[in-house]
Amino acid sequence: MPSPTPAQRLARRAWRLLHVDAPQCLADAQRALARAQAGADGHGEALARLALGFHGLYFAAPAEAGAELRTAEAGFRAAGDRAGEILAIAGQARALWRVGGADAAMALLLPLRDEGLALLRDEQRAVLLNAIAGCYSAQRQSEQAFAYMFEALRGAGPKRGHGFDAALHCNLSHELMELGDHEQTLAQIELGLARCQGLANARLQSVLRINRIVVLVEQGRAEQAMPDVDWLLATDATPAGRGLRALHFETLALAQLKAGRTADARAQLARAAAMEPTLLPDEQVELAVARALLAAAEGRLADGLALLARCTAPGGAAARAGLRAQALAAEEHSRLLEQQGDAAAALAQLRRWQALNAERSRLASRARYQAAALQTELLTLQHRLEETHARQRATERARAELVLANRALSRQIEQVQALQAALREQATQDALTGLANRRHLNDTLPGLLALALRERAPLAVVVLDLDHFKQVNDTHGHPVGDRVLAAFGRLLREQLRASDQAYRYGGEEFCLLLPRTPAAAARAKLEQVLQAWRATVHEHDGGAFGGLGFSAGVTDTTQVPPSPQALLTAADHALLAAKRAGRACVHEAGPAPRPLGAVVARAESA
Repeated sequence: MPSPTPAQRLARRAWRLLHVDAPQCLADAQRALARAQAGADGHGEALARLALGFHGLYFAAPAEAGAELRTAEAGFRAAGDRAGEILAIAGQARALWRVGGADAAMALLLPLRDEGLALLRDEQRAVLLNAIAGCYSAQRQSEQAFAYMFEALRGAGPKRGHGFDAALHCNLSHELMELGDHEQTLAQIELGLARCQGLANARLQSVLRINRIVVLVEQGRAEQAMPDVDWLLATDATPAGRGLRALHFETLALAQLKAGRTADARAQLARAAAMEPTLLPDEQVELAVARALLAAAEGRLADGLALLARCTAPGGAAARAGLRAQALAAEEHSRLLEQQGDAAAALAQLRRWQALNAERSRLASRARYQAAALQTELLTLQHRLEETHARQRATERARAELVLANRALSRQIEQVQALQAALREQATQDALTGLANRRHLNDTLPGLLALALRERAPLAVVVLDLDHFKQVNDTHGHPVGDRVLAAFGRLLREQLRASDQAYRYGGEEFCLLLPRTPAAAARAKLEQVLQAWRATVHEHDGGAFGGLGFSAGVTDTTQVPPSPQALLTAADHALLAAKRAGRACVHEAGPAPRPLGAVVARAESA
């Protein structure tokens, strides 16, 4: 193989700097292109245009980037560089789905998958996998998108990925955000921002911060998003800053409106209006919602409602957008209708918002398991490719074959271990108590709430806390405390119905969901559980103790606004009231608490 020319070396350096130092990447790629053209170096020109095209995907318009990448593809084909040709096609596919052509992009990429995985290495392979993931994401198929993203992240770590892992954290956070998994979204954002500390790439950091703004606004924490908003507004919308596209002024305006910064939001909406023809459906929905909220804030409630009615009408922007954007439009439409006094229409939009969030939760749960299955498919494909290579090397010396087999086995072990670790992280059960964990509660509560509203049957929500549990740990030690928690988990499983759901909420705190159960009935049931718990004897080395109690707060969907947060908050407030009443009692959100003595007296009289 001939030694690379100066233009080729410079172009390859530009590629390696694509995410590490975006301004230097652009400068090196431009210099490489000039040298290649001056020296009639077709391969060097293709490499330079590849770097320029991918830089354009992040910092310029998709059409410009696509044209550069098509020229690069032709140059690689003429030079006989199939790996470069595949990378150029992957970039073109990314430009296509960015402007709504996900199906056409997928038709380009899937026929290249097997060949690309055989030819490409490290971050180049990750580029192909991430492009396929982007197509699945644009087609609203999150489970497939997750599988390809995680596989790309495994091959493009900090040591070998040249900063591409930061881009993958961006994409993972976006996909998780769309499904409403706020906890994992923020975790991916923090990983990405930590990685960006060593990179000169304002674009990556801006995307991560935008995703964090969206999550904080959706959680009702818009004020906490203002530092990110201010950072983005202080970063130039230029190729030397955060690029020229997908600037999300509509997202910034929405956050400012929610934080009460109406005048600032007005300025961002003016910027967003200039980009309106290039906005994707989700961005169009956010723009319509921000405009409606501004109109309402300015006393033009009818104008705001008209904007949202057009957005949510059949054929409107919301009909083409993802579930998150649809839920945002429905929630804000409901709020403005409530301000107008149209309770029936407001309730209809609120129910739509609940249904959309329930669907997001369902897809999030399914995606975690489907992604693991698809990762296994990718690993199987990789193993098959390795076996093919091994057969091609069958004539090599036995020692070399043994070395290659050992390497393949090591990779297989690493892959299995990585998959097992991923599945453990995705587990929804608390190992100590055998109950579901808080993450699973976040997944299931919206669905049970939607079912309760649809069936017009009450859903009871209980938050309870083991009384004086710290004293158990201090007196008997943490191992005994753990056994107490495990015993309480067993008691709940024995006492509750098959349809009831019990969760370890955190520490010594638990949450129960009781379908088709009013708060009063739930309270009576919890009083029975309390008696059983107080009668439980806990043995340990050298003795035994009992008489433990708990405090509990109960509410149901007929007592508070039907939202997951409202139900949990009301139950938590009732729990605090039970503690103030002396503990060892169950307090309903409304009636006064019934002390333990009354419970025991009633049992003895019976």
